[in-house]
Amino acid sequence: MSFKPLQKLNVTRTLSTGACVLVGVLAQNRQGVFFQYQADYLQRFGNLSPFSMQASTALQVAPAEPHAGLHGVFADSLPDGWGLLLQDRVFRQHGILPSQVTAMDRLAFVGSKGTGALTFSPESDYQTTGQEVIDLATLGLEAQAVFDGQTEHVLSALVAAGSSGGARPKAQLFFSADNPRQCRTQEKLGDEAWIVKFTSQNLALGHEEGLCEAAYLQLAEMADLNPPQWQLLDAPEQSGAKAWLAVKRFDWLQNTETGRAGRLHLHSACGLLDADFRLPSLDYADLIKASRQLCKSPAVGQLQFRRAMFNLFACNQDDHSKNWAFLQDDNGQWQPAPFYDVTFSPHPFNEHATAFLGYGKKPPLRVIQQLAGHAGFADWKQAQQHIQHIVEVISNFAVIAKSYGVQKNTVTAIEKALASCRKDNSALL
Repeated sequence: MSFKPLQKLNVTRTLSTGACVLVGVLAQNRQGVFFQYQADYLQRFGNLSPFSMQASTALQVAPAEPHAGLHGVFADSLPDGWGLLLQDRVFRQHGILPSQVTAMDRLAFVGSKGTGALTFSPESDYQTTGQEVIDLATLGLEAQAVFDGQTEHVLSALVAAGSSGGARPKAQLFFSADNPRQCRTQEKLGDEAWIVKFTSQNLALGHEEGLCEAAYLQLAEMADLNPPQWQLLDAPEQSGAKAWLAVKRFDWLQNTETGRAGRLHLHSACGLLDADFRLPSLDYADLIKASRQLCKSPAVGQLQFRRAMFNLFACNQDDHSKNWAFLQDDNGQWQPAPFYDVTFSPHPFNEHATAFLGYGKKPPLRVIQQLAGHAGFADWKQAQQHIQHIVEVISNFAVIAKSYGVQKNTVTAIEKALASCRKDNSALL
């Protein structure tokens, strides 16, 4: 049977109550991808993407770049790196070359399994169905083998769990609240939704990736930066890891009144601002201004400034536009998403993916003072006190990392990099 690209998709939103509403329709032809809102959607729930989409029922064509010909808000539902690898494996198994597959086909593959509140139908014929109960250890070892290039075969459960973003091996899983060791790729009533991040010897921190990120998430919590809820799960001995990090999905709500799982609309800064996350295409000045405007709150600007300072001093230089996001509730109100994907992540040449008023590293004092003004601080002294508190919190890294079992040589190497960051930016203190 020859493969025919999809021409049309219905876009549906799951509300916080678990109820579903039609948002509109996506269609594509040779001129590109077009979207049209359902007649009553905007009035009831607000614009899904206020900076790049019109609050109108007119046909809206997607820009050719930077989201593979999609509108940014829908491109947010697509996986990258890891999830695309799994998708491509499945398409190839059906005799379809990835070059034949359009972004719309990939949305149909994601169907209802993406992060955020949006789902796409009809779902792809090639998507695998979720499983009742799966063994986490088996899934993690399989993910590791696929990521390391040790196998061409892909477990259907891994594909069903593989629609989240990021380049590293991970799985979207549902855990039974009364039996946290039991997980599945299809939710049951009362389940909690988590993203489990697996490890590989080919990652920068090897099998200690999860342990180091856990230490950073604890530091972010101590600095009042609102990271997501997380836990460390025991990993099987043959994986090479002591533990895998699991992060609770913050777009997923368990509605006790209806008994159904609800969702919040999730939109990345990448999709919102049409920024290419693969390139240094975002500046903290724009992020802070957009956050204040979108969330209608000066406090949000200050939060994003403090997160930026944490990234600067904690050497989290992989702070690209997909690692910043916003949540929209059923009333159309926005808030910043929890501070996720926060870890020790130095880039070549020590350049941040998100710039500080044009500076990729060592931003001068005047620049950070200007950023603090954009963020809505009363004066520089107030902002500086927050920076000093953040630096003080980061100084606890070694103690926390050792408590999670991070090896001494890893702790020493990260401590050395943190000391260098502090020295480079000492003018801000």
